[in-house]
Amino acid sequence: MSPPAAPILMDPFGRHVTYLRVSVTDRCDLRCVYCMSETMQFLPKRELLTLEELDRVCSAFVRHGVRKLRITGGEPLVRRDLMELFRSLSRHLEAGSLDELTLTTNGTLLDRFAADLAARGVRRINVSLDTLDPGRFREVTRRGDLAQVLRGIDAAQRAGLRVKINAVALKGVNEDEIVPMIEWAHGRSMDMTLIEVMPLGDIEPGRVDQFLPLSVVRERLASRFTLTDLPERSGGPARYVRIEETGGKLGFITPLTHNFCEGCNRVRLTCTGQLFMCLGQEDAADLRAPMRMSEGDEKLEAAIADAISRKPRGHDFVIERAAPAVARHMSVTGG
Repeated sequence: MSPPAAPILMDPFGRHVTYLRVSVTDRCDLRCVYCMSETMQFLPKRELLTLEELDRVCSAFVRHGVRKLRITGGEPLVRRDLMELFRSLSRHLEAGSLDELTLTTNGTLLDRFAADLAARGVRRINVSLDTLDPGRFREVTRRGDLAQVLRGIDAAQRAGLRVKINAVALKGVNEDEIVPMIEWAHGRSMDMTLIEVMPLGDIEPGRVDQFLPLSVVRERLASRFTLTDLPERSGGPARYVRIEETGGKLGFITPLTHNFCEGCNRVRLTCTGQLFMCLGQEDAADLRAPMRMSEGDEKLEAAIADAISRKPRGHDFVIERAAPAVARHMSVTGG
């Protein structure tokens, strides 16, 4: 007789948690101006969950009804031996207990790892890319080589991965590129999502100066393109349109101009084992300690259940605040 199914994870507002974002490292080979300080202090490696622990906690979530795992960072592909984690987690895809295993990346290492990701069950990825101008790319990332990222995107598509481009809309930085980037992405059969800058962590540029409301962007796009609202909802933050002239899909993630929390089905695990039930709140649950207390998973699963019982209705981002809504940098939580 098979063991009884583990209970699903239901938050206090009746939302079924089916999506776990997992940061495997806080480190990154770029220093994007909206994400990190230029002089970041990274965590000691001893504080990070091991690959085996990452597999263990992900598997506990899968047992309790999580159907989608997204690996994030920092930049996840800088984590040594990360392909071993993908290889191990792919068993849940083969068993049918997981619908999707994917990742978000800055693309700098895709040229090296795209084929391996495809071989381990990854079918689509998100690439964070805010500009197609090489000089501007170096300014935004403080060190990046755009050509390296474009080679990575080429490699991903050759490997059969579906690529979606994520771009943070930055006032006075890349707002003049939004239309050509959409046309470029859709011309290569890649969907695209625009994201409002979020008040996370202390960074050098002022966020009010960076903030470009996507309501304004949408109005501009509507004067040029035919935008058809799409009904699809994944529980995630994006609201989608089809651009009739390109045939491609465009998403809008608007944490400031439109709170997207009502259907939130996700939680986020940091590379140190802290589970954040909301990107925009400080409440977190320590999963590393109960995991290391025993070889069994009862304490771990009890900690997960307790955490989900505290998942809030939503965040309270306000861009005009002098201090960030949340002190931790985006790279710590995994976005």
